[in-house]
Amino acid sequence: MKNNRRKFIKNLGLVGATGVVMPNAAIAGTQENKNDMADKTRPKVLFFDVNETLLDLTDMKKQVGEALEGREDLLSLWFTTMLQYSLVTTASGQYEHFGYIGAAALQMVAANNGITLTEEEARNVIVKALRGLPAHPEVKEALSLLKEDGYKLVSFTNSSNEGVKKQFESAGLTAFFDERLSVEDIGKFKPFTDAYAWAARKMGLKPEECMLVAAHGWDVAGALWAGWRAAFIGRPGQQIFPLAPNTEISEPDLKKVADILVTYK
Repeated sequence: MKNNRRKFIKNLGLVGATGVVMPNAAIAGTQENKNDMADKTRPKVLFFDVNETLLDLTDMKKQVGEALEGREDLLSLWFTTMLQYSLVTTASGQYEHFGYIGAAALQMVAANNGITLTEEEARNVIVKALRGLPAHPEVKEALSLLKEDGYKLVSFTNSSNEGVKKQFESAGLTAFFDERLSVEDIGKFKPFTDAYAWAARKMGLKPEECMLVAAHGWDVAGALWAGWRAAFIGRPGQQIFPLAPNTEISEPDLKKVADILVTYK
């Protein structure tokens, strides 16, 4: 049984040279992979997810935790419920602002745990929290490096157009980006393939000319399956989806991703 398990894991590419089982992110960060990156062709446009990739959700989680009467153990459930119902709306041919879906998910999680929140209360918590998020500490330095190196930077988010505009103004990120794209304009959330195809067309690109930089395994997987390239940022609590194609970059923060991208030719 043990040998069969090791054989299965090895077939998945999760066993290192020493025979020790390695997580997907660790494999992507091995020296061999990093050496291979030096002669990569640079993508024409770098597309950036916003929430958690660029912006720190710590303050938001505190506010959501307070709305859930201090039940911090419910935060992960709230976030996954929000993602689940964003997919439900798209799969059903519907669209709602991501913040409103987040508020509805907050109401659902609260109700299941004996906490009462009105629609207005939930929306106030989520919309206010989303729009006041700070950038992660290394983000501005990394974006400056990429911009100085000639990259075209485009944000690509599930948040609304007005929402991301205010987020960037609050976090001081507006000047770094050549364009801001929101799935609001197509009415389909990432990771649906149509969302990535729309973003590529919007920028006049072929899928293989696009690279998504994101901190969510589901977002990276969606981009890769849509024919894009991808770089994963391993923020705390985030992992690459093991059944998705490999990302060519996997690092713990955006500065380390930028340091690799500026070596591309």
